[in-house]
Amino acid sequence: MRAVVQRVREASVTVDGVVVGRIGAGLLVLLGVGQGDAQADVEYIADKTANLRIFEDDGGHMNRSVRDVSGAVLVVSQFTLYGDARNGRRPGFSSAAPPEDANRLYEAVVTRLRESGLPVETGSFRTMMDVALVNHGPVTLLLDSRKNF
Repeated sequence: MRAVVQRVREASVTVDGVVVGRIGAGLLVLLGVGQGDAQADVEYIADKTANLRIFEDDGGHMNRSVRDVSGAVLVVSQFTLYGDARNGRRPGFSSAAPPEDANRLYEAVVTRLRESGLPVETGSFRTMMDVALVNHGPVTLLLDSRKNF
């Protein structure tokens, strides 16, 4: 499982002109589910996201988590995080999980984040979405449950 985690002042997801998810300060998480991902991957990504210390403390150091700053999380499914563009000009997506598995594990991440006490909004699985954000910092991190990066 892969995630692009961005510290934001605000973020939203719109589908067909309708806002389906919106947060103020917190984290935008673009989440990709790969072939063979399971509950351990869900736990790794959700727990890492909830506890990443990427918000500044009073001294200006990144020592606070999204929980510590009473932030929210917007989770958006993005299978293209498993796009392989090493050969040719058109990426292949064979490493992405099938939609049924991906949706189940995506929902599991959302549930785990909510169970940790965080307010969580979502995009809309398998739809064309417009994602808007104000990246604060900017701070952007890449997470991979298999620790490939």
